[in-house]
Amino acid sequence: MKNNMMDMWKIIHIPDKPPIPPNQQPTVNVLASVIDPKHANTLIRRLNQIAPFENLCHVKRIRKKHLEGGKTQLSVILCLASEDNSLLNSLPQDVQELSDSYQLSPFVTKVCKYAATSKEEWEEQCKLWPTSYHPPTYNIDGITGFSEEDSLSVFSFMKVAIELAKSGDGLIVNAAVIVDPSVQQIITNGRDQIFSWHAPTNKTCIRNDCIEQSATLISHQSNGAASLITEVLPNASPGEPESLSYVVSCLNPWKWSEQRSDTANSCYWHPLQHAAVVAIESSADRDRRLFPGLGDAEEKSFETSQSSDVGSPVKRQKTSVANVEKKEADPPDMPSNSVPERPYLCTGYDIYLVWEPCIMCAMALVHQRIRRIFYAFPNPITGALGSVHRLQGEKSLNHHYAVFRICVPEEVLDIAGNSKSC
Repeated sequence: MKNNMMDMWKIIHIPDKPPIPPNQQPTVNVLASVIDPKHANTLIRRLNQIAPFENLCHVKRIRKKHLEGGKTQLSVILCLASEDNSLLNSLPQDVQELSDSYQLSPFVTKVCKYAATSKEEWEEQCKLWPTSYHPPTYNIDGITGFSEEDSLSVFSFMKVAIELAKSGDGLIVNAAVIVDPSVQQIITNGRDQIFSWHAPTNKTCIRNDCIEQSATLISHQSNGAASLITEVLPNASPGEPESLSYVVSCLNPWKWSEQRSDTANSCYWHPLQHAAVVAIESSADRDRRLFPGLGDAEEKSFETSQSSDVGSPVKRQKTSVANVEKKEADPPDMPSNSVPERPYLCTGYDIYLVWEPCIMCAMALVHQRIRRIFYAFPNPITGALGSVHRLQGEKSLNHHYAVFRICVPEEVLDIAGNSKSC
């Protein structure tokens, strides 16, 4: 079972910036010249002093080209070219003097403007001019690579989320599972809270409306398209609430606005109770139960600090995945005369979502100080972490989490068809 899961499931890091097609990378013009190899070290040291590469640190100063007959040719970048690419206007005085001293013949060439984010981008860059490539690294465990044990742990928690998504009488919604990775323990979970019912009168009309609103866009990718799955609501007695509607909130967050204005005869689509938000609320409720009586003390402390700082600007402390503190899963053992410290939100926790969250859910997870986000299926409509937006790369936010997609076979949702999830 473990080997089968390792073969069929895969973890993919979602970077904070969208990848640029290798043949569409932006470039800048520079002035270069062929040089005598015996002068290479002297020229490079001097050029680094008088014309340093402040914004092109990834570009190598020198290029070696193999010629016919086994000979090699060295070229060196002198400086950036002017906007009009005029040689007379481009060379600073110090560079011009160096060029004259070594009888150089400058020419204009192109180099890539930004450092490569993938090996494919780097290979394409080197066709223009050599650049350096450093695979992305992060100051957090589990991003630079997952061991087999870590991978199996991640897969097992995602499997719990997927089973939770299917637990509503066979109807599939989004589900979230919050985990403390330090102890490999599930803290809490949540599902989309979307309900529907019919009033005793005019049942046929309202039923058709509910069926129409129960269409769900399941974001399985198949040649770039998505599959539309419609679930017919089960029979229900007049006035009796029906089972959970078949819809994934993050895929269609405005569906609630389409409900009928007549509240006595309508389906109810909650605009806020997405799976991630439900899980966050459950986590907060758990903290209140584990640490009773601390809420009032914290509020008073906050009010005191606010009143003492009237007129002074509030400083925001930025946090990132590199410096988060671990939130404890259970209240620590404390002496009877001391008060245990209440954990701060979901700091240090991971969350597993079946579908990629929308902007609202992704921002809520920023405020909760979530450490890592794992999701199985992309959200091509309102995805906030790779499909449409990349909130994890928004520099103005005061917290940043790492995002991963777990590619899983479509059979995990028991959906018929030949669409591919990866």
